[in-house]
Amino acid sequence: MKIKLLLIGKTNESYLLKGIEDYSVRIKNYLPFEIEIIPYLKNATAFSQELLKQKEGELILQKIKKEDIVILLDENGKTHHSIGFSNFLQQQMNTGNKQLIFIIGGAYGFSSDVYSRANGKISLSLMTFSHQLIRLIFVEQLYRGFTIIHHHPYHHE
Repeated sequence: MKIKLLLIGKTNESYLLKGIEDYSVRIKNYLPFEIEIIPYLKNATAFSQELLKQKEGELILQKIKKEDIVILLDENGKTHHSIGFSNFLQQQMNTGNKQLIFIIGGAYGFSSDVYSRANGKISLSLMTFSHQLIRLIFVEQLYRGFTIIHHHPYHHE
């Protein structure tokens, strides 16, 4: 299985980029992993929130194949402890699906079409984080999940 993290807009802060790159390299020790960035829309400030979500949603849906499993990182998604998330990852790997895509949307979330296409939603916290910071938090949790699956001492109970 391959995992892809699909993002709206590039990461601006160098300290976040460094952390994301570090964990991305580590994840690749366990399975193929890719981060794909959909550029911010030009003149986005001219759009209403709904129109912006719709246009970003169209770009997101262009990047997804019919057979892909799509999980949205969404504040209304299911929460997991790290071990529960590792169990979720193991279940996904056991299905035989070729690609699992996690998506971090834009500032206003996802369009209804993206929600309709998704196979599930995960929330990383009850707190709200910036879309820039959540990228680092997610790749760290993804790495942590694989270390738990492989009994690596990174995660402590």
